[in-house]
Amino acid sequence: MMQFYKILFINTLILGTLITISSYSWFSMWLGLEINLLSILPLMAGPKNLYPSEAAMKYFITQALASLILLFTIIITMNFKEFLPQNSSNLLMMILNSSLFLKMGAAPFHAWFPEVMEGLNWGNCLIMLTWQKIAPMVILMYNLNMTFFISWIIIISSLIGGILGLNQISLRKIMAYSSINHIAWMLASMMNIKMIWFLYFIIYFIINANLIMIFWYFNIYFTNQLFMIFNSNKLFSFFFSMNFLSLGGLPPFLGFLPKWLTVHSLVSNKFYALSLILIVSTLITLYFYVRLTFSAFMITKMESTLKFKIKNKFMVMLFNFAALSGLVSCTLLLNIY
Repeated sequence: MMQFYKILFINTLILGTLITISSYSWFSMWLGLEINLLSILPLMAGPKNLYPSEAAMKYFITQALASLILLFTIIITMNFKEFLPQNSSNLLMMILNSSLFLKMGAAPFHAWFPEVMEGLNWGNCLIMLTWQKIAPMVILMYNLNMTFFISWIIIISSLIGGILGLNQISLRKIMAYSSINHIAWMLASMMNIKMIWFLYFIIYFIINANLIMIFWYFNIYFTNQLFMIFNSNKLFSFFFSMNFLSLGGLPPFLGFLPKWLTVHSLVSNKFYALSLILIVSTLITLYFYVRLTFSAFMITKMESTLKFKIKNKFMVMLFNFAALSGLVSCTLLLNIY
């Protein structure tokens, strides 16, 4: 049973994000970010995490620095306009956006993100990968006017998320670098049509939740433990493989839909080079996804006599079936061309 303090801090975590995305003033946005930060720290310091103190300290220092830069930029912009040079607004906006990139873990401000992920359990990893990205991205939408700077962040995030994920054996670090690559796609999706970002985030959340649910049930944290899935339960092996391919954006699966819409919007607005770099970097991430799932596709493989009993199997199957059949449903319902 979940402890009372976890229920309390999960509620305040959600409240902090909702305050940020529904605020009319910069100060209220900063206040929501601080409530969000102070709510996740007790959750990260729980006994089930691998390195609770280290992860919480790294996360706190990084987020406090980002909040400090954000608040400093807001105060300078609001109170000292008459003392600033005429062309300083772009520089201040770049500093403000950099603090938001630091908060969400976009490259080149990403170094803290895989290290913090490595010390957490899968429940907290899901929060870090999904919910903690909402507030900085929504604030970024309000001042999305520096196309050149954001394009460079997209390029760096997509390449670093693809290349640095190649030599990892920890599943949490693989998911972290995958998230950095998906941050690049989300930033590209919000450049033209904000609704594509919302759709992308919802689908990314569903796929991540399905994968992390499987990791959590089997208590798997490293790639050499994956034989437990592949040899003990063929159905879970299939779901695991298909979800990773969906996360990579292969066409038969739901993960292809937001990338399809993002590339379409980029090409329509003549961002040809940006869309090409995103597609190539996604092929790199797809390579290490396929490398993880390759043994599940082998026709001849070792059979294990060990049997693992898994509770609540029906819910996992239901969520996975909904996610894997989602592209067909979306195509039929939304009539997207």
